[in-house]
Amino acid sequence: MSLLALDAVSVSFGGIAAVRGVTIRVEAGEIHGLIGPNGAGKTSLINAITGIVRTKGGTITFGDREITALPPDVISGRGIGRTFQHVELFREETVLDNVLTGLYSHHVYGVAAAIVGFGPMRRIEDEARREAVTLLDAFDLASFAAAPVRDLPFGIQKRVDLARALAVRPRLLLLDEPISGMSEAEADAAVATIRKLARQRDITLFVVEHNMRVMMRLAEHITVMHQGTVLAEGTPAEIRDDPTVVDAYLGEEDHNA
Repeated sequence: MSLLALDAVSVSFGGIAAVRGVTIRVEAGEIHGLIGPNGAGKTSLINAITGIVRTKGGTITFGDREITALPPDVISGRGIGRTFQHVELFREETVLDNVLTGLYSHHVYGVAAAIVGFGPMRRIEDEARREAVTLLDAFDLASFAAAPVRDLPFGIQKRVDLARALAVRPRLLLLDEPISGMSEAEADAAVATIRKLARQRDITLFVVEHNMRVMMRLAEHITVMHQGTVLAEGTPAEIRDDPTVVDAYLGEEDHNA
């Protein structure tokens, strides 16, 4: 059974179809890429999976349960996390505190311990801080630990967003253009780190990305969308050599280069 199953999913806005009858399977433990030209419907599909927008047709199943009509908080509580194209961080808080918010989300402790500040609460805080430092090191963010997020360049904020998203430890993590705003060197390092930490934490990744070079290095299976529909699916090598993809997507990249 696939971890995430989309069956004939459609999304419309004001009568305009953004996603039309999309069927995709994401297997547990894999890194599944979703690519396509601007306006292909990628983010609309991610928003439908996470309950931000309602589907017009089709079903979405996570594990053995349908989640099509559930609200975002319920979907998140079942183990689906995400990042956004434009980072959603606590801008007035430090980098370290932002990552800690992700770690605290999967810890439970007694009210009494929280009030007095010792026992289970103290151990949880110590463990979370150690893990947060490890994540900051992994994304080369240690030197920014005490810096307010608002003061950092967008590319660094994206790395903070990735560290926090992985800290939550969802079963499935949807990454919407995770390396946008990064330099080529930063993107390469982030890709390597995402892959390593997802494996270590048993997190399945569904990655939306416009950068074909990055996707070829990151994903194990790729779905290509074009004009709201699935154009092609396959391994990175198969997608790279598919003439329909070259015409609809890679050709556009060459034209814009």
